[in-house]
Amino acid sequence: MRDVQTLGHVPPPPEADLPDPLPQAVPQPVASDPAPLRRIAPVAHALPPLEKGRAPGVDKRTAERLRQGDRPIEARLDLHGMTRESAHRALIRFVADSFDAGRRCILVVTGKGTREGSGVLRAEVPHWLNGDPIRGMVLTFAQAKPWHGGDGALYLLLKRRRS
Repeated sequence: MRDVQTLGHVPPPPEADLPDPLPQAVPQPVASDPAPLRRIAPVAHALPPLEKGRAPGVDKRTAERLRQGDRPIEARLDLHGMTRESAHRALIRFVADSFDAGRRCILVVTGKGTREGSGVLRAEVPHWLNGDPIRGMVLTFAQAKPWHGGDGALYLLLKRRRS
């Protein structure tokens, strides 16, 4: 042990540039550094799993307003045309930026897929919502109403940001 030398602080490798989501009618959050991701501790294992239409810990009125599309949508992300990996990174960044900005209700458009029920992103997004770091920021989610994308979109209700 006498000849062991301390390496000192080694900076982490730089993160890859994440693609910006496509422009939307609703303002997109401004891209920021990944600081919001570092502030949120991994908690997916300690929380009940999220399922479409179920809202554990959310009062009935709030859950119903979300399901009916009655909450104002504060930002939207369209994942059409993205690969699975780029969509996952974009979703993490979008949710983290929205959470950091204090937004409560956001819309994620996955698309319906080429055949009935075959959309890869449509199937993956609910799983991603239950993983770290997203699960620690999301209270519940519900299928969007037809005027917001129907089967190919989800409303997400984010937790309030505590300072």
